Amino acid sequence: MVEKSVSQKKLNICVMAGGPSAEREISLRSGAAAAKALRSLGHEVREIDPVDPGWKLPPETQVVFLALHGAYGEDGGVQERLEELGAVYTGCGPAASRTGFDKVLTKERLLEAGIPTPRFEVLEGPQPDLPRGWEPPVVLKPARQGSSIGLQFVERAADWEGALREALRYDRRVLMEERIQGREATVGILDGRALPVVEIRVKNGVFDYHHKYTAGAAEHICPADFAPAFTAKIQAAALGAFRAIGGRDYARVDVMVGAAEEPLVLEVNTLPGMTELSFLPEAAARAGLSYAQLCQRMVDLAMERSSRK
Repeated sequence: MVEKSVSQKKLNICVMAGGPSAEREISLRSGAAAAKALRSLGHEVREIDPVDPGWKLPPETQVVFLALHGAYGEDGGVQERLEELGAVYTGCGPAASRTGFDKVLTKERLLEAGIPTPRFEVLEGPQPDLPRGWEPPVVLKPARQGSSIGLQFVERAADWEGALREALRYDRRVLMEERIQGREATVGILDGRALPVVEIRVKNGVFDYHHKYTAGAAEHICPADFAPAFTAKIQAAALGAFRAIGGRDYARVDVMVGAAEEPLVLEVNTLPGMTELSFLPEAAARAGLSYAQLCQRMVDLAMERSSRK
């Protein structure tokens, strides 16, 4: 069980969702769900879409609930602006957000902390062939995108050129990673604790943007049916990754379990999805927190941090 909110104070909350990123539509869904939940708790909630760089917070705002995803939301940009405004806001600070959003920086922090992660190489610009020492299958990921935007799976050498070209549409740097064949899992982090592990089983194909946000396209098992000792090992790796990037309050960490039966951390999502299909609310529910209670706890963590300043 996780700690439930003890706050009874009604607040003026600004939910920020939408923004300029490729994940705008998912962000709007996250924001709408969070705003509805917070209103159900009696809070006064305003919603703003920071797609316009000249956005302003409502003057009565006491805390900002961030439901942004992707560029500007998760890359530290909005966090820096909120820091300049002296605003209280949910989730990670600017530095941790920048690190978590950049898959290359995240990999470097994981290696420094001794946290297992799949073998990788950083590519900048088109290459006619796979780098020396590599053979398919590999995964190509734009270094600074989320929600599987631009994700490419290279199964054969003949697929290389087209896949790299597509990944480079979204970032000038691409992370090439060894493709791990095995079980895919994700771990929510809330207030310094790992939530129950969620396993993702795709019914057809691979776990891409479509499968992530289409109802029925993937099966979620929560809690995942790993042995208790191995579940603890997965959670420890996720917590280690969260701490390695300097995370605070909450996040979600993606993990693969391959043939070696070792959890391999893929990435850290500092502003995870809050839609009806999202993993963090699902894991929190299993731990005893309703969706509204989860949103309240996120707000409480921000307010508690502000009160300590």
